[in-house]
Amino acid sequence: MAKESSSKSNKRILLVDDDAEIVESLRLALEANGYTVLIARDGNQGLALSERENPDLVILDMMMPKRSGFLVLEKMRRTRETPMRVIMITANEGTRHKAYAEMLGVDDYIRKPFPMDRLIESVQRLIG
Repeated sequence: MAKESSSKSNKRILLVDDDAEIVESLRLALEANGYTVLIARDGNQGLALSERENPDLVILDMMMPKRSGFLVLEKMRRTRETPMRVIMITANEGTRHKAYAEMLGVDDYIRKPFPMDRLIESVQRLIG
């Protein structure tokens, strides 16, 4: 059992969201589950951190200042040989946005508000 938690602690998640309360609650939940969390407060910062830190997973908000989650995802898909695992979170109800996110290859699409265990289950399924 100890081996499983030590392998998990090596997993790094980049959280890209401009809402401080959401960032803090997600960070606490992910760290409680043994993940290392990197934080970006806008799309440009998220893109720069994803390129520099090469995280195991990106949790990406759709609506953000400077660069939307879609623009971040488009750029990540164009510039990386191996696609990064991405969970997109959004308060947007539209099905067009979900379809576009799926076309860009998101691994999961979660609408806010969501139960924390829904996100944790998705993270565990994608990166262990």
